[in-house]
Amino acid sequence: MTPWLLLVALTTSSPYVSSPADPPPSILLVVVDDLGWTDLGCTGSSFYETPSIDRLAAQGVRYTSAYAACPVCSPTRVSIQTGIHPARLATTDYFGAAGPERWKRKTPSLPAAYLDRLPLEQLTIAEILKSNGYATFFAGKWHLGPEGFWPEDQGYDVNRGGVTRGGPYGGKKYFSPYGNPRLSDGPEGEHLPDRLASETIKFIEQHQQQPFLAVLCFYSVHTPLIAREDLAAKYRKKRADLDLEPKWGNERQRKVRLVQQHAVYAAMVEA
Repeated sequence: MTPWLLLVALTTSSPYVSSPADPPPSILLVVVDDLGWTDLGCTGSSFYETPSIDRLAAQGVRYTSAYAACPVCSPTRVSIQTGIHPARLATTDYFGAAGPERWKRKTPSLPAAYLDRLPLEQLTIAEILKSNGYATFFAGKWHLGPEGFWPEDQGYDVNRGGVTRGGPYGGKKYFSPYGNPRLSDGPEGEHLPDRLASETIKFIEQHQQQPFLAVLCFYSVHTPLIAREDLAAKYRKKRADLDLEPKWGNERQRKVRLVQQHAVYAAMVEA
């Protein structure tokens, strides 16, 4: 099952009544971190190249009007795993964000205290499916609590790279050696997105006779902005050929890029 079909399965009722003899579907969920909503070819980008996702979009169902559970990382991931709104579990900020006691200014917008872990007593999609005979697999970014609250503690049989931190901050970051306690190092210079995808493919190939849940959460395109040099060079050339210059605007107190032309970010999107 493609990730697009998974979204349909999670958010709508089935269009047909299945027979008890029908085998349970296998589920693949792919999550990309910090991707802009116009950063895919199928959502309007003419600079970033995303042919595989574009094919999925053309062959499946796209949701073009929807809300995320939260505008930041960890709370949304809690909702993906549990189906519960973050406020009900008090997981209302990214895990590691400053709580009220660490804020230097006392303002009316002082955030509420939040829980910095996915509670073990809360059922996850992996635990529910595992109890129904599914093999379960997780690869990539977890960011849902300290050790003891990692994927293997939340219903996943296999954990490849899911730890406390929200970015690839160990080792050589997006390249091996990774410095990740749940992902063995590959050959020198191996690219993290390639490795996570390969681990997922291996799991799927090994579980053709059993229904499975495979969750692939890329660390990309979260900072640090580091990419394969061959892809970055490709986009530097494309930027020059199109004569694209940076243009900036303001959003609240931050500068925002108005033209898609960042070669390294483009390389991360494609990878």
